[in-house]
Amino acid sequence: MAGNIGTSLVSTMVRGASGIHCRPAARKPAQLLQLFDIENCPYCRLVREVFTELDLDAEIYPCPKEGDRFRPEVVERGGKAQFPYLVDPNTGVEMYESLDIVAYLYETYAGRELPLKWKLGGLQTLGSMLASAPRMNEGMRSQPSIDPEELLELYSFESSPYARPVRELLCSLQLPYILRSCGRTRAGEWVLPPIRERLNLDPESELENRRRLQAAEGRVSIPYLFDPNTGEGLFESADILGYLRNTYAT
Repeated sequence: MAGNIGTSLVSTMVRGASGIHCRPAARKPAQLLQLFDIENCPYCRLVREVFTELDLDAEIYPCPKEGDRFRPEVVERGGKAQFPYLVDPNTGVEMYESLDIVAYLYETYAGRELPLKWKLGGLQTLGSMLASAPRMNEGMRSQPSIDPEELLELYSFESSPYARPVRELLCSLQLPYILRSCGRTRAGEWVLPPIRERLNLDPESELENRRRLQAAEGRVSIPYLFDPNTGEGLFESADILGYLRNTYAT
């Protein structure tokens, strides 16, 4: 697990603050966005970073290579197995192409101009490709699994090195889940959870998902997985990975 987190830290450092810092969108979708996604795909990462930046939740439908659960739906909807693929049930828009999706999310929900970093989209794509390299094929190929009745919920922000292995396993197992975005908006949220607890720091977040997690579990630590199929709620990457393998892998 230590080596797994090590390369995940490298991926996080490559992307800097992308997928961590949050400035919430001016309005939120009434219905959850849907993203057909491959976790370590550099193009998909860009869209998930914007979910964090704009504090947008979404239903994630993993489409790893050789996956048979959701890839056929993308082909049926759009005509080809290309990812990411965004479905917005609020507007009826369905689209490929990561940078087009990024621009759409800012135009439709952010209420502000597309930031310069995204106008220089080619540089972001290159950076995301470099971030994918340390993880190689993690989360890219399907593994057999039990299909849950209800979507799992993952509290995460895109560049969390601890949440990344969880998302990779969810992708490999083709387990759909609701991504609950938990970016950082306050200085105290950049302090590691054990240090926050030791110093009795309790930054009152402006983000609903962080407040909800604090109220439910008494602390905010990423990742956090809730499984409505079993009632289990878990922090800590290693514990979540073990739970997913024991519960859903076949």
